[in-house]
Amino acid sequence: MRHGHGGRKLQRKSGHRAALLRNMAAALIKHEQIQTTTPKAKELRPYVEKLITLAKRGGLSNRRLAHARLMDEAQEKKLFEVLAERYAGREGGYTRIIKAGIRISDAAPIAIIELVDRDVEAKGQDSGPAMNEDEFEAA
Repeated sequence: MRHGHGGRKLQRKSGHRAALLRNMAAALIKHEQIQTTTPKAKELRPYVEKLITLAKRGGLSNRRLAHARLMDEAQEKKLFEVLAERYAGREGGYTRIIKAGIRISDAAPIAIIELVDRDVEAKGQDSGPAMNEDEFEAA
């Protein structure tokens, strides 16, 4: 019996599932809106909301907990500096899931998960400076 074992397995082993949630959370924090399947979005929602709550509380121990769950220093910095201030007056409900239809290739239900009161300019934006052709060839 699976009493007390909540959450979806998403047809992945536990390590793969943890990496999936970590990468999707980093992408959501970076772009503030991502498109994925509905079950993945429903699993990602509490993961990200707990991270934002940690950021709102602040402190070194909460920063270390967030780093252990996120493993992305740039997004961790944005989480604690930008998002914590933005949601300081909000008691919860930092994300929104919008159903976006069915994917044609495999008929999977698609959803858009986004941060409430998101910055529209953040979507599709890279955190680092863009490289021109000369810099790309040199690297």
